[in-house]
Amino acid sequence: MRIFTERLLHLIHCPQVGNAAIRNLLKHDPSLLNLYSFSSSKLQQLLQLSHSSARKFFHDFQRIDINKILEKYHASGISVITFRDREYPEMLKEIYDPPLVLFFMGDNLLLKRPSIAVVGARAADAYAKKAIGLLLEPLLESGFVIVSGLAKGTDTFAHQQAIRLGGKTIAVLGGGFFHLYPPENRELAEKMKKDHLIVSEYPPIWRPQKWHFPQRNRIISGLAKGTVIVQARSRSGSLITADFALEEGREVFAVPGPIGSPLSEGANRLIQQGAKLVTSGYDILEELYIE
Repeated sequence: MRIFTERLLHLIHCPQVGNAAIRNLLKHDPSLLNLYSFSSSKLQQLLQLSHSSARKFFHDFQRIDINKILEKYHASGISVITFRDREYPEMLKEIYDPPLVLFFMGDNLLLKRPSIAVVGARAADAYAKKAIGLLLEPLLESGFVIVSGLAKGTDTFAHQQAIRLGGKTIAVLGGGFFHLYPPENRELAEKMKKDHLIVSEYPPIWRPQKWHFPQRNRIISGLAKGTVIVQARSRSGSLITADFALEEGREVFAVPGPIGSPLSEGANRLIQQGAKLVTSGYDILEELYIE
């Protein structure tokens, strides 16, 4: 593994420094050649850390044996792409705050294929399952990969239906691979590791945190030409994904739901606000000018 990648991963494994801090450091040391020779005060300055954060950072930075960790990842079949690698998805480079690294298991070639994101309520019901089946078949026949978040409900239906219909699917996680969430989807994740793809910007040894999930939604929408919302409450993480898609200039689609159902409120409101109403995958293909 190249020196730059190892050093970038060393920083990534320190929770006190986020993407913005690392990018600031890269402005001054683009290849990270001086990472281990900077004085503590200089590194704190470049990373723009407070005194308390700097103390925690240096404790972790000195304690972490990045080579040992990477050996563990390799033994588990986990690979890494950095934002400078040619394998890094071009569409993801276009979003605000693209991830500096992607950890992945499975077929990374799927990152190069056109994708559609399908997200929605964790409490999704039989209506959502039926709708997803109607949406996916034409999309998969046209070569699209289905991207979702491996959450309960809609995400699970989307991955399962894509697999059942003989297509390909990508799961973007809100935590590390060694702490898969939700645990009910471990069997599904194992299947996807072999024939599909799971990705995360979070180190495999990290446990998922609440704030990880809204952040990972930018990757779900960022990998896709468009995002489909299937059932969502008025306040829903799915709507965050839709917002990211709109900010990135991507298409937003919504499946209409029964009036009066709480699970319909979010999708129906998106339609009122201009999202394209879809009742089949052909509606999506038509909007994307796919023949």
